[in-house]
Amino acid sequence: MARQILALAIPALGALIAEPLFLLADTAIIGHLGVSELAGAGLGITVIQTAVGLMIFLAYATTPAVARAIGAGQFGRAMAAGRDGMWFALVLGGVLSLIGFFTAAPLARVMGAEGQTLGFAVDYIMYSLPGLTAMLLVFAATGVLRGMQDTKTPLVVAGAGFGLNIILNFTFVYGFGWSVAGAALGTSISQWMMAIVYFWLIIPRIRQAGLSLAPTWAGFKATGQIGSWLMLRNATMRIALLATVVVATQAGEVTLAAHQLVFTLFSFLAFALDALAIAAQALIGKELGAGDAAKAKELTVLMTRWGIYFGILTGVFIFALSWIVPVLLSSDSSVHALATPGLWILAMSQPICGVVFVLDGVLMGAGDARYLGLAGLLNLAAYLPMLWLVQVLTHDPLSAMVWLWVSFALGYMLARLLTLGLRARTDSWMRLGV
Repeated sequence: MARQILALAIPALGALIAEPLFLLADTAIIGHLGVSELAGAGLGITVIQTAVGLMIFLAYATTPAVARAIGAGQFGRAMAAGRDGMWFALVLGGVLSLIGFFTAAPLARVMGAEGQTLGFAVDYIMYSLPGLTAMLLVFAATGVLRGMQDTKTPLVVAGAGFGLNIILNFTFVYGFGWSVAGAALGTSISQWMMAIVYFWLIIPRIRQAGLSLAPTWAGFKATGQIGSWLMLRNATMRIALLATVVVATQAGEVTLAAHQLVFTLFSFLAFALDALAIAAQALIGKELGAGDAAKAKELTVLMTRWGIYFGILTGVFIFALSWIVPVLLSSDSSVHALATPGLWILAMSQPICGVVFVLDGVLMGAGDARYLGLAGLLNLAAYLPMLWLVQVLTHDPLSAMVWLWVSFALGYMLARLLTLGLRARTDSWMRLGV
């Protein structure tokens, strides 16, 4: 059983790390341009990742749907679910890109950007929009392969995409002098190259199953039913992240820049911890599809334990690098002074994060989308009052930064741990069969 988990989790770790590495590369390259560029890019990245994060259900819904069908020995049904998920991604990507074109500047202003920071934020959003549809297609296609118990291929595709992204971003930003816009455009091109590779890999499998490439209404409806609850769950998480950025913005430009550095590392490690969640989605979905509830429960206990161990490991890693990472990602000493204590708090929260991500993956793999959506509302209701207190009671950049991350990394993540843990202790989430 441990070998099964590792066979999925280790390649998934590499592929998942690649996504935040895209943002880490943007942050590192932009961070040496200046504080305004970094703060503006931070707001732009938040807007784009909010849109993408809301639609990540394309992977979360596709993985268990494909895995259940594979577990039940129904290859055609698995490929149909994957095909419909990719079409869903294409349609949603087009709609979101159109909305983003008209709302980029208003969104940045609502989040508190002004002056040069506003200009850089809008630049990042506008030049990221061409790649937005590709990002969603990559999510859906990755979910198809994960459901087929293949996490190695996404690792190769993501690694190649990250390498291309670094080359393009550095060339556009420093070679052509395109500043923040160059970093966003390089990422957009890289995402489309990845999407094309996935088309090349998955379309022949759909044909092999004897299916048409056209979507079905039943498939769209099934994806929408699960996706609506997962979108609610994602929306509550994105509202929490946006509210955090708003409070950081109101605390000042330096606090916002420092927050962006710490949050970039949080995202990086969140995707790393999510490797176990990906293994959970694929394995739990397959075992429940095959009707084996006992093995699904055994896998849940084992992976939860591993989540704690992995969280301790990443916490030690963050603490050891808490003085080094800010210097690498920014040239401003005032940003360094605020980012380091934020990283200490992030380090302390990692064991909690490890369990949260594993249990998230377990319930997604089981298709327990409705509970995840409702739990997200409860978690948000607990977190927003914490942010309000930070805004009201802190009056200097250091205290704002410290209490902001205490509220997010400890308070919000503990709320998620409670709601997920209570559900996982029961058998209500286990639905057998396809």
